[in-house]
Amino acid sequence: MTTIGVGLIGTGYMGKCHALAWNGVKPVFGDGQRPRLVHLAEVSAELAQRRAEEFGFEKSTSDWRALIADPEVEVVSVTTPNAFHAEMAIAALEAGKHVWCEKPMAVGFGEAERMAAAARASGTVTALGYNYIQNPVIRQIRQLLDEGAIGAVNHVRFEMDEDFMADPEALFYWKSEASSGYGALDDFGVHPLSLMQFLFGGVTKVMAQLSMPYADRPSRDGARRTVETWDIASVLMELTNGASGVMALNRSAWGRKGRIAMQVFGSKGTIAYDQERMNEFQLYRADDPAGTQGFRTVLTGPVHPPYDRFIPAPGHGLGFNELKIIECHELLRAIRGEPAQIVGFEAGLEIERAVHAMAQSQREGRWVAV
Repeated sequence: MTTIGVGLIGTGYMGKCHALAWNGVKPVFGDGQRPRLVHLAEVSAELAQRRAEEFGFEKSTSDWRALIADPEVEVVSVTTPNAFHAEMAIAALEAGKHVWCEKPMAVGFGEAERMAAAARASGTVTALGYNYIQNPVIRQIRQLLDEGAIGAVNHVRFEMDEDFMADPEALFYWKSEASSGYGALDDFGVHPLSLMQFLFGGVTKVMAQLSMPYADRPSRDGARRTVETWDIASVLMELTNGASGVMALNRSAWGRKGRIAMQVFGSKGTIAYDQERMNEFQLYRADDPAGTQGFRTVLTGPVHPPYDRFIPAPGHGLGFNELKIIECHELLRAIRGEPAQIVGFEAGLEIERAVHAMAQSQREGRWVAV
């Protein structure tokens, strides 16, 4: 197989990220199949045609089902709003396509279960858009943890904050509708949970509190619409390795643009990382000489693969879209039957299970087992 036919459903923010990844993966990594951008779907024929020309796709349609039925499409990128993920992904799997679906997996846990079942039945490859686990920094942190560099991990803290919903007068849109999910918990929380799964194996029990800073927002017609999702979430948790954990999420945090702050405390040291400074991390070793003991900052470079595939010099830095290219490469490796670092629908179901346990904890006011 020298090429692989790609279909893309949705061309918003994440759709463009997928298009950039499909266009960039072969020049960056050089190996495997060359993606052939076959078919693109959008809500209107005019928009689909325009985006197809911009992104480099051969065909366009306003009917996503026609894209899935296209025999030249072998792998489908689903980058639509959350409420459409399950129907589109399941249809693609039933048609025998590989699927790369953006997070969260689905709005309801039942839908996520059906997606995982469809993936098992299809025998094709699935991947969810958890690109932060692809960061060379995160891979290096996992290696340090595996080597016992900070001893036994006993406590972790994760914070994810952005301010795109901080303005109380910002217009109501689909992320404030219940049909999109719980809010910050699944829109945001799945990313820290994917990192916890990658680094520590996941979560066993949770205690959550959700809050809604603004009761309503203005709509385009001038009326005000009731906000149906929770923009803030605070969670206590226990990890599978026995460590305690805290996760704090906020979509209305003025001044925070793309923050996923992580602190990992162990018996012999601490590791700290912040996604807003995604090309560095801090390491503290308790066994360093007392006179020079302190946090050291480690910058990424070619020694942290696959950074070297992009830039030959250290300290220049990768960005969000480079992580998407790495994720695309891992997906293609999995399709070839090679070892790959992706979150498939089966592993993604465990992240969804944790999210819904947190929502249950909020409703019932108690600890809930995952």
